[in-house]
Amino acid sequence: MNSRAVKVFLVDDHNLFRSGVRAELGPHVTIVGDAGDVDGAIQGIETTKPDVVLLDVHLPGGGGLAVLQAIKERRPDVCFLALSASDAAEDVIRLIRAGARGYVTKTIATPDLLDAIARVHAGDAVFSPRLAGFVLDAFAGGLPAGTVADEELDRLTTREKEVLRHLARGYTYREIGTRLHVSVKTIETHASSVLRKLQLSNRHELTAWAAGRDLL
Repeated sequence: MNSRAVKVFLVDDHNLFRSGVRAELGPHVTIVGDAGDVDGAIQGIETTKPDVVLLDVHLPGGGGLAVLQAIKERRPDVCFLALSASDAAEDVIRLIRAGARGYVTKTIATPDLLDAIARVHAGDAVFSPRLAGFVLDAFAGGLPAGTVADEELDRLTTREKEVLRHLARGYTYREIGTRLHVSVKTIETHASSVLRKLQLSNRHELTAWAAGRDLL
């Protein structure tokens, strides 16, 4: 595959770092844009339609998670590779549960970053060696029977699980009602019940919860 054909968008709040990444990656991939905050990133990604987004975790206006969640609802085909100074387990798991295809730290060498971009674009998952353990611990064995995650899912009725999947995929209450042949009011009731039973606050949290359990 011609790496220049891969369109990359860079999200980081440090202008000097963005300039350095542009200089390093520019001869090898097509940098279609960059942004330093959440709103600029969402708008830029929507406009440029990249294949891969290099995403920092900590950004003004809500963080990398807010960018990922907003774009995944609208453009599920975009691949996200976290590129961050943070190697905290909670940051890694949060981004992966929300749908990022990989997570590498800013200490990564340019050839390795190019390889990570290519692999993510091809559908692989990529992690810095130290971070892979966090992901394995969180997702090992698909969460075997008896874990907390299974107990949470078991609280839901069959219909609530159907509503959960549709909500997590971005359908509106009306669209879900049409698909399941019930009223919007019924869907609202099921949705409220799902959020209450799973102790979630909103649809973004629900989507991340479902993504982390391969329910999408």
